[in-house]
Amino acid sequence: MTEISLQAGAIAAREPPRLRRVLSLWDLILYGIVLIMPIAAVPLFGIVQRLSLGHAVTTIVNLRGIRTNARINLVLCALMCGVVMWFIGVAVRFLFAHQGWHGLISSQPFYNPATFHLSSIATATAVAALTYGGFDGVTTLAEEVKNPRRNVLLATVLVCLFTGLFGGLQIYLAQRVWPDYSTFPNLETAFIDVSRVVGGAALFHAMAGILIVANLGAGLSAQAGVSRLLFGMGRDSVLPRRAFTYLDPKRNTPTFNLWLVGILAFLGSLVLNYERAAELINFGAFLAFMGVNAATMRQFYFVKAEGRTRRFFQDALVPAAGFVFCLIIWLNLATPAKIAGAVWFVVGVSYDAILTRGFRVNPVSVDFTES
Repeated sequence: MTEISLQAGAIAAREPPRLRRVLSLWDLILYGIVLIMPIAAVPLFGIVQRLSLGHAVTTIVNLRGIRTNARINLVLCALMCGVVMWFIGVAVRFLFAHQGWHGLISSQPFYNPATFHLSSIATATAVAALTYGGFDGVTTLAEEVKNPRRNVLLATVLVCLFTGLFGGLQIYLAQRVWPDYSTFPNLETAFIDVSRVVGGAALFHAMAGILIVANLGAGLSAQAGVSRLLFGMGRDSVLPRRAFTYLDPKRNTPTFNLWLVGILAFLGSLVLNYERAAELINFGAFLAFMGVNAATMRQFYFVKAEGRTRRFFQDALVPAAGFVFCLIIWLNLATPAKIAGAVWFVVGVSYDAILTRGFRVNPVSVDFTES
């Protein structure tokens, strides 16, 4: 019996560390929603309204394990959605009471000929995209999701649809209540000021409080996702294996990665404001999105798979349009973000060159769907 146990232990020691598949499809969807925040429009409403000229349309919990994170996400999502639904209800009532159907239904938030400029829209989009771009963050938890090939895809699409429609409705109503962005007392608190107009002091304080909760939830989810990404890179020897694949024996969490992400996030918050951080993150995000679209065209249209027919619309036109759309946003990022992002990009390429001995071997492909 002892010999069998020793053999089993030796086999386990040789196997790479694994995360447990404990998350359901709804756990993943809630993770994505909380990561982006149901009140995603709130912190950026004033800034984006100004840039677009009126055309805006914590570590301890994570250390306790991904199941705790999922439970916290459920509570946070319920609280945020409750306050947002409160805002939507009183905003609709306010607009109808003061302007009737004309106040509720208008094309002005989408197109105002007096102030519409495509370059302004692109600049504002480049900033706002940070808030809504997190839908792909659900993929970082693929190794802890049941049936990842199905559930990751479904969760990504559903989170994207939910946040786009829900956030767009909030922005639309806020813009109809307070259409003149030039009169905001403070750009950073613009949405909360709109909440006071339609819901009084009670909604004002509720929205301010839920904004703190939302940022806590988004930080919690982002830290969990990034730590899992680092774990996968460590396991496949993209990063030093010994440190980045360490899992807490009791809670099966990548403890080293969580502390590293928490410390770096704290230091970053001391030197970067929200707008600069958003632009810097979007530099890499949209560069990656362009890469995904380009790879899709190459894989499914230009390199014909055996037994598969090329489809121009799905395999070429759609990804080409996605590439161009992301390129326009990427080009409209602020110059400091482009410089800082370019430096980080060069560092990454140089590191990859070292790992691949001057690109003489293929780079490691990180697989997040391993069983």
